[in-house]
Amino acid sequence: MPKFAVLVSASVEAEAGKMPTLQDLSEMMAYNEQLRSAGVLLSADGFLASSKGVRINFSADGPAKPEYGPFGLDNLVAGYWIWELETLEQAIEWAGKIPFKDGRVEIRRIAGEEDFGAGVADELKKQKEALRKEREEKAA
Repeated sequence: MPKFAVLVSASVEAEAGKMPTLQDLSEMMAYNEQLRSAGVLLSADGFLASSKGVRINFSADGPAKPEYGPFGLDNLVAGYWIWELETLEQAIEWAGKIPFKDGRVEIRRIAGEEDFGAGVADELKKQKEALRKEREEKAA
């Protein structure tokens, strides 16, 4: 089944470090519970302000270089959900229920093994299985 990333755009308030109110958190927890109960929600988190982050810039001319935040709001992500749904239209429907008073989200389909062709898909499946086994062994 396809997976979708729902990317929450950053706001001036979030970048200033303003945390959500208890009412906002309560509404979001109820919404996330609806997603979980429907079997849609795989993961969700919010990020701290970009002043606590770093971007790594790559160039053919030299080594990777860190660029420390804060960053401008343009294309800045403040949080995300990962949903598993059959269609983009279903993701749009769920996104319309997000309890935001203002703001914006971007929905992007996550590339699946089937998007890479048969040969690559088989190799990806092997790698995923090896990682899964390794995590299980470490957890045991």
